[in-house]
Amino acid sequence: MAEETGQEKTEDPTPKRIREAREKGDIPRSKELGATVLLLAAAASALIFGDLVANRMRDMMAGNLSLEREALFDSSMMVAYLARSMFDALMALSGFFGLVLLAAIVGPLALGGWNFSGESIQPKASRINPLSGLKRMFSLKALVELVKALAKFLLVASIAILVLKVMQPRLLGLGSQDVVPAISDAVDIVIWTFLLISASLILISLLDVPFQLYDYSKKMKMTLQEVKDEMKSTEGKPEVKGRIRQLQREISQRQMMGKVPEADVVITNPTHYAVALKYDPESGRAPVVLAKGADFVALRIRELAVEHEVPMLSAPPLARALFQHAELDQEIPAGLFKAVAQVLAYVYQLRSYRKRESVAPTQVRDDDLDIPDDLRFDD
Repeated sequence: MAEETGQEKTEDPTPKRIREAREKGDIPRSKELGATVLLLAAAASALIFGDLVANRMRDMMAGNLSLEREALFDSSMMVAYLARSMFDALMALSGFFGLVLLAAIVGPLALGGWNFSGESIQPKASRINPLSGLKRMFSLKALVELVKALAKFLLVASIAILVLKVMQPRLLGLGSQDVVPAISDAVDIVIWTFLLISASLILISLLDVPFQLYDYSKKMKMTLQEVKDEMKSTEGKPEVKGRIRQLQREISQRQMMGKVPEADVVITNPTHYAVALKYDPESGRAPVVLAKGADFVALRIRELAVEHEVPMLSAPPLARALFQHAELDQEIPAGLFKAVAQVLAYVYQLRSYRKRESVAPTQVRDDDLDIPDDLRFDD
């Protein structure tokens, strides 16, 4: 994609990109780390279980070399001795094999974690394509692998020579020892030499792991166009999302307008804002906002109020405060309780007057309404 658009890969990979890469088996791995952990585990196992294995093997050989005469001429006894020897050898080596097996599993998982992908083991023509092979051979990654191989060889060879120089007196002293102690010392020398040479690979792993993380991060980078295309495919095109939001607003407005006839009063600005309130004395709750809007929506609320004979009151400061701080289908803010109570009292008195049950109420003035300064909203 970057070659086609001419854009550089400068954007961090999206979660979708990383998830798809893991599904394809594309995760950061370090062969050097896995090999180092395996070799160190093998050396440590030999150091821990070496004496136990040696003693078990010595006893097994001693037992097989001191058979009774009858057993030598009985083929069925030979099979039994062989089975027992194999079992003893397996039990002696079980600790060594167990630790090595654990390292073989944990080592590769140390970088990249556990991941199983069936797609990564499927045959692909690109893997046997000569052109793709040549491209991989002359890539930066191939050059780095070559440098790592040479560095590994030189490092291991240098450590081996150094260890042999240090062990030289002990190696020359083996010829003057008896067989049994000489064998024990030789095994000890081999194990420690193996451990020191394996430990030298730690330096290679410390260099390889950051490079693998850097190479993987660079490979997963995306162009700005790729990020935009992915957002379109996952979240939809902006035009479609805009149309969906418009439809949602229209549906919400229709539902809101349908509640205006149920309102007890509509408080207006008088032209810019309109808020419809409903109060149920039996519920014990504060007045609830059924509808609110500005400009065209406010005009529509006023038209519905006139159509359904819902009382309207022009109280600009209160209308602006309710529009700014009150939420649909929620109770009004506590700071506006007193002002709204004054308006509702006026509305109830007006209803009684229209039914010829009381005298004409006094018009509510803006100065009479108690609106806290923190709830005032100047248009």
